Amino acid sequence: MRMQKNKEEVIHFSPRGHNALTGSIAKQNGLQAACGFKWIDYSVHFLFAKGFWKFWRCINIAKVGFMINEQIRDKEVRLVDEDGSMLGLMTGKEAQALADAKNLDLVKIAPKAEPPVCKIMDYGKFMFEQTKKDKEAKKNQKTINIKEIWMKPKIEEHDFGFKSKNTIKFLKEGNKVKVGVRFRGREMQHTSLGRDVLSKFAATLTEAGDIERQPYLEGRSMTMIVIPKKETTEGGKSSAQD
Repeated sequence: MRMQKNKEEVIHFSPRGHNALTGSIAKQNGLQAACGFKWIDYSVHFLFAKGFWKFWRCINIAKVGFMINEQIRDKEVRLVDEDGSMLGLMTGKEAQALADAKNLDLVKIAPKAEPPVCKIMDYGKFMFEQTKKDKEAKKNQKTINIKEIWMKPKIEEHDFGFKSKNTIKFLKEGNKVKVGVRFRGREMQHTSLGRDVLSKFAATLTEAGDIERQPYLEGRSMTMIVIPKKETTEGGKSSAQD
């Protein structure tokens, strides 16, 4: 039989192929008429979605550094149950089957051990709690930034006062400040001028900061480190008042 699909494309069917195609279409049309919607093989779609979900989840978790479920291909593993009890040595397939039976994940927690140690756990819950702990640890950490202020040996008073105000602002915000003087050309023969500038500059910061490192010469620059002044505690204030 010869069927013309379009003007340019011609499809040839044998009588046997035509009968099979006609029977398949009739079967599908009959199912559609009986159910009221187009027939779809939902089982195939479900299996594909389930497999894709496991594959995508394994890729994301692998970024953290752990291997889970289908990624574990060891012939023999030492299995730890979700409550911490040892289940002993078994094949990777047996360990995976136990994890699947409990609807949990199989996670390789000690890949360098002989044989590798795996644990049955809810990996999503584990990662959530781990992320929560990391956030709490970051909240308790106090980060100190280092700001930099640079001057010339022969700096004008207006510029000097402006830089001093900025340094006090940085110190009150809780930052360390690196204050330096750069020397150019023959100015290296008069480094004492830079030391005098830094000493004068430090005198303007006595209320906001303390000198952590005294001025020292490094290459063609002289620098010092200023840290925020430690606040007096309530106990110290009360004792001073007494």
